Parts: sequence; C-alpha cells; structure tokens
Amino acid sequence: MYDLGNIAVMGSGSWATAIAKMLMEKVEHLHWYMRRQDAIDDFKRLEHNPSYLTSVHFDVKRITFYSDINEVVKQCQTLVFVMPSPYLKNHLKKLKQRLHDKFIITAIKGIVPDENLVCSEFFRQVYNVPDENLAVLGGPSHAEEVALGRLTYLTVGCSDQDKARSMAETLASGYVKTKTSGDVIGIEYASVLKNVYAIAAGICNGLKYGDNFQSVLMSNAVQEMNRFLRAVYPIDRQVYDSVYLGDLLVTGYSNFSRNRVFGTMIGKGYSVKSAQIEMEMIAEGFYGTKCMKDINRMYHVNMPILDAVYNILYERISPAIEIKLLTDSFR
Repeated sequence: MYDLGNIAVMGSGSWATAIAKMLMEKVEHLHWYMRRQDAIDDFKRLEHNPSYLTSVHFDVKRITFYSDINEVVKQCQTLVFVMPSPYLKNHLKKLKQRLHDKFIITAIKGIVPDENLVCSEFFRQVYNVPDENLAVLGGPSHAEEVALGRLTYLTVGCSDQDKARSMAETLASGYVKTKTSGDVIGIEYASVLKNVYAIAAGICNGLKYGDNFQSVLMSNAVQEMNRFLRAVYPIDRQVYDSVYLGDLLVTGYSNFSRNRVFGTMIGKGYSVKSAQIEMEMIAEGFYGTKCMKDINRMYHVNMPILDAVYNILYERISPAIEIKLLTDSFR
C-alpha cells in the first residue's frame, strides 16, 4: 500500500471539518490548514470548529494547525484541498513550496473561476502535478450527515489505484464505505454539474412545481450529465453509480443542499445577490453554471437544463418563463 505520510486538510468549512472527522478515526495525528489564525485560536479553545459543524468534538492534541500554507505543504505529503473553488487561487497565491511531488486530493466540488478548469486540471496545468499524484474525492456526502455519523459512501478517483486504495482505506470506518475509480475527470465534472442541477431543482421547488416534475427533472439531468461526460472524457463508466447519480440525487433533493436552497430562493423571487447574502455560504453551482456554459461552447453538447439555469442566473430571464420553456422540452 502507498504510504500517505502526514495528511493535511486544506480548508476550514463544513466539508473540510467532516473530512477531518473521518480521517481522525484512523490517523494518529492530523495536520490542518486554516487561513485565519483567530479561527485556529478559537478551535483550540473550544475543541470544535467555531463556525461549522460545531457539534463535532475534536481531540486538538492530535491536530497541528497552520495558518501558513507554505509550512503545512512543507510538513505534509498528502494534501486534501477542501475550500470553495472561487477561493482556491487566492489560497495558493502565497505558496512558494512546490507541489509536483505531493499527493493532491481535491474534495472541491467546483471549477476554478476565470480558468474554467476542474481542480485536478488546475493543479496539473498550473503546478505541474502529474496524473498519478492527483486524486478526487466524490460521492453523496453531506457534511451534516457525516457529523451525525450517518452511513456515507465515498469514491476516491485516481489513475494510481494503489494511492486511491490507500486513501479509501484511511477514510473508511463503521459509517463510511469507500471504493476507488480511475475516472478523475468524470467524477469532477459530475460533481460540478450536480450542483447546477440542484439549483434547477431548487428553482422549480420555489416555483411550486411538485414531486412529479422533480423526478422528471432529475431523470433528464442524469441524461444531460452523461452526454457531457461522454463528450469530454469518453470512457466506459456507469453513470448510475453513487458517485454520479447518487451525488446528483442527494444534492437535488436534500434540504442540506445549499445549491438547492439557493435555487429555491431564486424561484421564490430573490435576486442572485440577495440570495447569496442571506445564505452566508458559497453555493458552488452559481459559479459552476457560468464555467460549464463557457466550457460547453467547445463541446456543443445539448444541455437544456444548464442553459436554463444560466439564463436565469446570468441573463436575468424570469424563472417562471425559463422553466416553462424547459418543461416543454422534456418528454
């Protein structure tokens, strides 16, 4: 098995906190990067994340915290990136340490804005990290349910299956089941698209469309996702696996889904800005929608749900009008 060495969680949000909880079931000592020193000080004093999943208690004696990204990269072999994709570049701006010989795992379900790259591609192109050192963590996994110890299924994608198995084994526990995959790009794009489709589901919910239509929307969404994945990375994959369809369903239907909540607010008549202010959390699908629209200009895949969400969020088309046009395109 591959030796993961020191493992660092890179981020301070709810999903980062949930991943830290999973890792500490297995590792003796965890390294944790948070940008703000005051958040670290509060964490040490309270023995839980002061801002997210506050019910999860941590043995802080088993954690080394860092506010210096260079120091954590210097000390650790395996880096699990778990910050919102719009902030990734800003975190890395201060980095002087090289990343090419580190094992990079991205648990970021988004695209790097301005670059229009999924995170593994960003690390490959900008930081020269080779394929065998790039992995992705996906699957239906709300941080809130991980915090409660509810059964969760995760997939670790990496071209180096030995590394994927090592990480999968480290994350596995009584309430976390894991498996591996070689479909890094497919998992990443699916995790971006499911956020877009969750916004669509939320918009329809806000417009008072019922469960009957929601099921039609999700069945069309998985077909749309499959068309895009076949166009961008045509390998033999089962799109109905949990890392694709399962993640789509939980994000589209669950009240824990911030993308669904964001979409519901839009459907009820909130402006994009007012919805973002009231949520106080990042809805990755907002940024993902524009990035995916830009990327699809290269592939020309038929993606009516993506187009509808884009028109509502960025072209300010009335949600009621746009969704009515979308319903007429479904069968």
